[in-house]
Amino acid sequence: MQDPLKDKKIVLGVCGGIAAYKAVGLLRVLVKSGSHIRVIMTRSAQAFVGPLTFEALSGHPVWSRMFGRQEDTSFRHIAWADEADAVVIAPATANIIGKMAHGIADDHLTTFVLAVRGPILVCPSMNVRMYENRLVQDNIKRLEQAGIKVLHPEAGLLACGHEGTGRLPHVEAIAEDLRSLLCSQDLAGERILVTAGPTQEPIDPVRFMSNPSSGKMGHALARVARRRGAEVLLISGPTALPDPQGVRVIRVRTAEEMLNAVMDHVEQTTIVVKAAAVSDWRPASLFEHKVKKEEMAQRLHLEQTPDILKALGQNKKGRILVGFAAETQDLRENACAKLTAKNLDLIVANLIGQTDSGFGSDTNQVSLFYKDGRTEALPLMDKVDLAGIILDKVLEIKKK
Repeated sequence: MQDPLKDKKIVLGVCGGIAAYKAVGLLRVLVKSGSHIRVIMTRSAQAFVGPLTFEALSGHPVWSRMFGRQEDTSFRHIAWADEADAVVIAPATANIIGKMAHGIADDHLTTFVLAVRGPILVCPSMNVRMYENRLVQDNIKRLEQAGIKVLHPEAGLLACGHEGTGRLPHVEAIAEDLRSLLCSQDLAGERILVTAGPTQEPIDPVRFMSNPSSGKMGHALARVARRRGAEVLLISGPTALPDPQGVRVIRVRTAEEMLNAVMDHVEQTTIVVKAAAVSDWRPASLFEHKVKKEEMAQRLHLEQTPDILKALGQNKKGRILVGFAAETQDLRENACAKLTAKNLDLIVANLIGQTDSGFGSDTNQVSLFYKDGRTEALPLMDKVDLAGIILDKVLEIKKK
């Protein structure tokens, strides 16, 4: 599964707000993802950032005025609209939002937008008072009702010195919403719960038991599922990863906390993918003070943590249940035993110990074992690509 942005023709509209400089960063992200970008700048946008910057990064001339001799055709707005796989307007000012909402076409950007038939993403950015103005909010609702995707701004300190909602979202968040617009929405209507990362089982105030899981596989699954239209809940143990765009995230630490979070939300889900590496053991009691190392062997006693996957398997109620197994030997035997014991529909298993596969890496090489006895060995691939394949297999299981 390649990046949905790769080889796509995208038109970037830049309007006249202080956040116009951030559109340069967005352009770089899109180009790096393999997109072919054309840029339209309003006259006001050019007061903040020069067209030459966008031309240098995109490799194409910038459309900077309605009339001129920049290109041969007088129907550029139609030609660009026909070729565009998607359009993103960032930053989108109150002015452009109002014009789009009422079908006004009085410059090159608004004229182009009226001719577009592909997906459009609008990213408002403005002063908090302007953004909260009832007329602006009504215009945003009109855009959404017309099928235009609006990525609402973030809250924080604004350039004008006010505090509130109005900041342009991070460029990676904008790019992720573009990916969703370009992806097949074959998971629309599904409610998917994904677990990710390790758990930490505290021993005393300064020590805990854990494992090397980075959470990358679970986060990739959540991100790709959301791109494909699913409503996603990610329950994650401690990781250094940012929350995936558009995904509800519950952060937990221990196996007990993860169990409680899963059981609190599983009834509302149609698919569960348990990618978390939950600690199998925990200290039988938490020491109030730091245990000296010479005393640890005598004082540390272990007990098993709750078996979350088994509890899910005992209460499936028609849900698809996917588990993971990280093994050091006897991959097939151990994976199949876990598949049966936990009542799974699919288990994703890999042998750990390779630097380019498994814990902490961006890639993984796994084998898939199905409830009906089928097996499938996959080559080494990026975890995002693997997430796409796993979700494809889940859809195949649901159709049977």
